[in-house]
Amino acid sequence: MAHPTLHRAPRLIHRATPPPIHEEAVMVTLYGIKTCDTCRKARRTLDDLGIAYRYHDLREDGLDAARLDAFLARSDWSTLLNTRSTTWRGLDDADKRDLDADRARALLLAHPTLLKRPVLETPEHFLVGFKTDAYRALQAA
Repeated sequence: MAHPTLHRAPRLIHRATPPPIHEEAVMVTLYGIKTCDTCRKARRTLDDLGIAYRYHDLREDGLDAARLDAFLARSDWSTLLNTRSTTWRGLDDADKRDLDADRARALLLAHPTLLKRPVLETPEHFLVGFKTDAYRALQAA
């Protein structure tokens, strides 16, 4: 007589629920767009590294003048303005000509998705674009 196959019940893994993260405790803010593949990669990397962050969706949450001015204080407008984006390609040619800091600021306020993504901001760091090594360096900081 053949032995019946033993079926084991799946093991349940109980994980303790982490304590809630208070807004003031999160010192990392990631700015991006949910549909952007690079932003998704940045979020996945932060999750994998165990770095807590707040996500600010530029399409849903927008970009106010004070935040943009803080960005412009930390980075040049030409770095922040994404001239390879779909939004940029959809602009009138007149809007793209003779750019300077003031015109770039006005465009970014009118079209937040023109911001190069993702932008990662901490009190000590300001990263525009995504590079895995730069994000890993945050874990050591």
